[in-house]
Amino acid sequence: MNLRKLNPFRGLPNAREVWAWGMYDLANQSFTLLIITLLFSLYFKQVVVGEEGRGDALWGAVYGGSMLLVVASSVLLGALADAKGWRKQMLLGTGIGCVVLTCSLALTGPSTVVLAAALFVCGNLMYQLGENFLASFLPDVSTSRNIGKISAIGWTMGYVGALPLLLITVGSMLVFGRQETEEWRPYFVFAGLWFLMGMIPAALLLRNDPARERMPGSLLKDSFGRVWTTAHQVRRYRHLALFLTGFFVYGFGIQVVVAFASILAADFGFSGLQLVLFVLQLTVTAGLSAAVTGLFQDRIGAKTTILVFLGVWIVSTLALLGIAMWEGAPEWSLWVIGNGIGFGLGGLGTAGRAMVGRCTPRHRAAEFFGLWGMTYKLAGAIGVLSFGLVKEGLGNVGALALLAGFFVVGAAIVAFVNERAGVLSARQAEREYRAGLPVRGGSGVLPPTMGA
Repeated sequence: MNLRKLNPFRGLPNAREVWAWGMYDLANQSFTLLIITLLFSLYFKQVVVGEEGRGDALWGAVYGGSMLLVVASSVLLGALADAKGWRKQMLLGTGIGCVVLTCSLALTGPSTVVLAAALFVCGNLMYQLGENFLASFLPDVSTSRNIGKISAIGWTMGYVGALPLLLITVGSMLVFGRQETEEWRPYFVFAGLWFLMGMIPAALLLRNDPARERMPGSLLKDSFGRVWTTAHQVRRYRHLALFLTGFFVYGFGIQVVVAFASILAADFGFSGLQLVLFVLQLTVTAGLSAAVTGLFQDRIGAKTTILVFLGVWIVSTLALLGIAMWEGAPEWSLWVIGNGIGFGLGGLGTAGRAMVGRCTPRHRAAEFFGLWGMTYKLAGAIGVLSFGLVKEGLGNVGALALLAGFFVVGAAIVAFVNERAGVLSARQAEREYRAGLPVRGGSGVLPPTMGA
């Protein structure tokens, strides 16, 4: 076998830059996996809060509140980064801030609810904003022909990074006997240091972009001006807007799974090492899904890819609901459903980011990906908060029925998106920008609606 053919960077003219961009995806997995999904969510519920019956609602409120802060700042900061050429500085600045706050989570313990909430809210704000700035580099490190492939490379590298994270966690639990939730604080420091080391290639190899606009007035006025212009062009980018609407709805479900994965698994009887192994299996499946998606999504289109994976999510969440309603369901059934959830998570993530990249003018990348991030984070704030309240009030059955509904409605909306028209709108906007033409609102130069 020719091993060179397995190299995902083979044939890319900017392989080192794509690798550095993907390394940041690999680095920040330590926060999304160890802090949000696996360890800190359960630690917060069982150790920090401790009081029976309050943990789910409090975790939902803390997570949702942090997402509301991201929503309030994403588009404005994205517009500022575009106007002043600060994308790389903001990417690295939010990353370093997240590292410091993640390590500080080790200072929390029983009855430190206020401290734990403050550290997590600020850390998650830094992480989520950094995700937006990282995604905004996608149109720069790719072309219209390979944007799906390169999005998948970054997403896959994230899951590749998750594997050693989980293996190290499992190994240390076995060697040092840290399987009990109250003994997990050293892992928070480990997560922060992992993030710090992994962002070094991006700091060295990603290019700084020059200021693209020098508008008169203050930075705040400049940023609001760009956002105001985009708001007046919503009809021009109506297919991207329609996709973001569907993304907003099915994003409820994705964010719930990310925020409540370990809590739900614990509800089904998993604990300690078994819980980590369950998330490890889900991560492996998600990584394989992201890698495979890169092989075909540029050919069949981002929209079709998204609908396929939404179908996987619908089947998986309905099966999870069935297990919750079936008393005495065998444990192996949850392991099987975990594979479906992981498969949907990996493929849907890379396809959604590619869809936004295809429909985004390059000169407004940080702003539009800020809008993408704002949409996803608002979905997290609403979805996680509502899920936590429904779970506490109606139990797992009612909450899981709500979860499945998120994906059904989201798929119905995405079905009406015209991907080709969205791409043509973005390219036309780029040509007008290069020609120095004034920005036009309304339907402008949008081509006639074509079949998706």
